[in-house]
Amino acid sequence: MSADIFAPGFKTDPYWWEAAPRPQTPAKPLPTEADVVIVGSGYTGTSAALTLVRNGRGALLLDAEDPGYGASSRNAGYVGRTLWHKFEPLSRKYGKEAGKDLASQAVEAHNYVVNLIEKEQIRCHFKYTSRFIAAHTPSHYKKLTKDYDKLRDAGIEMNVEMVPKERQREEIGSDRYHGGVLLHGAGAVHPGLYHLGLLERAVASGAEVHGRTKVTNIVRENDGRFTVTTARGTVRAKDVIVATCGYSGPEVKWFQHRILPIKLFQIATEPLPKETLDRLIPRGRTLMDSKINIYWFRRSPDDTRIIVGGRCGTEDGGPLDKAQVLHEAMTEVFPELKSVKLTHCWEGQTGLSFDELPHIGTHDGVHYAMGYCGVGMPMGTYLGNKVGLKVLGKPEGKTPFDGRPFPGRSYYWGRPWFVPFIMAYYNFMDWWDRFTSK
Repeated sequence: MSADIFAPGFKTDPYWWEAAPRPQTPAKPLPTEADVVIVGSGYTGTSAALTLVRNGRGALLLDAEDPGYGASSRNAGYVGRTLWHKFEPLSRKYGKEAGKDLASQAVEAHNYVVNLIEKEQIRCHFKYTSRFIAAHTPSHYKKLTKDYDKLRDAGIEMNVEMVPKERQREEIGSDRYHGGVLLHGAGAVHPGLYHLGLLERAVASGAEVHGRTKVTNIVRENDGRFTVTTARGTVRAKDVIVATCGYSGPEVKWFQHRILPIKLFQIATEPLPKETLDRLIPRGRTLMDSKINIYWFRRSPDDTRIIVGGRCGTEDGGPLDKAQVLHEAMTEVFPELKSVKLTHCWEGQTGLSFDELPHIGTHDGVHYAMGYCGVGMPMGTYLGNKVGLKVLGKPEGKTPFDGRPFPGRSYYWGRPWFVPFIMAYYNFMDWWDRFTSK
């Protein structure tokens, strides 16, 4: 591994924490009684708390780390309008109407987040950027065309433009790809600042937050109430929401067995000249490629550097080794950045469900929302609001994700031993697609 890629003061904390350090909650006693206990203080839990307290219920947010320490302050900050599941296989698997209903939820989630940011005046550098998905191979360009044609035919609210290879430099300063699709109406935020703004609104409205308070057990008592045991004491609650997604552990075993934690890594470059940024990402789009094991690229919200991310599924040596991998990926797409150094490389986890769909519902009386499969920035906030409405007993909490089976697998009991094999297969298929493409 070359040390030449690391800038002085290189960090393995998220770049987003520079402007949005994780808040440390006061070390005050844990209450013994609560109205609603929410396990997890990311987008989902905090959004649920905001909905509850604004409607007259109490909310106690508990987190094993500082608030928002997980994916909510580590993600790419993409505010998309689609599910991770492509529309064609979605409609093939569930039927055209059900597929349309599910895909439409991603648009609803996007609109909900944008309206929330505007209404609450959350200063998080939100802007509409549109998203360019670069075709890994010529056949991927054809598949993208087909899938988005079907989305439009189904009447999904989507403004899509195909960009052929001869025009792709309008969107990305690289010849690596084979055209792509431009999704108008997608946006981007500073994810750390967005989470802090959401948390501040929830606390100001009456929610109570305790960081570094790991939940170790949840028991439903005979009277219908819950006993929530933590590392700092026990709380009795009328209702419980689990909002841990990719960070679900053995303390919430039923959920852990249904969510695969998939490792994501990102890097931030040292500050770059504006003319370089304008040449490489000329219109400030959020970018990603069309591979199974995707890479993504964006300009930082302060317009000083490039953020690059990718999935891997496992640590594989941790941030230092992943920095090397991502630097190589970056220079494959942008060769002129070969000598550019990195200031940050950090990891996070997304929660992947086995059917590749988000889930919301109740299990043994415990409410939950999770399984965002990489689209948790809008969907986590949206379903957090929905699960809060469900606890309130409001019909507005209903979604097409309700009542769907939440599948597990007999061979998975919390340790994702098979994920490296899946990722190796994805990498092989991406290589094979390129090798055999015409």
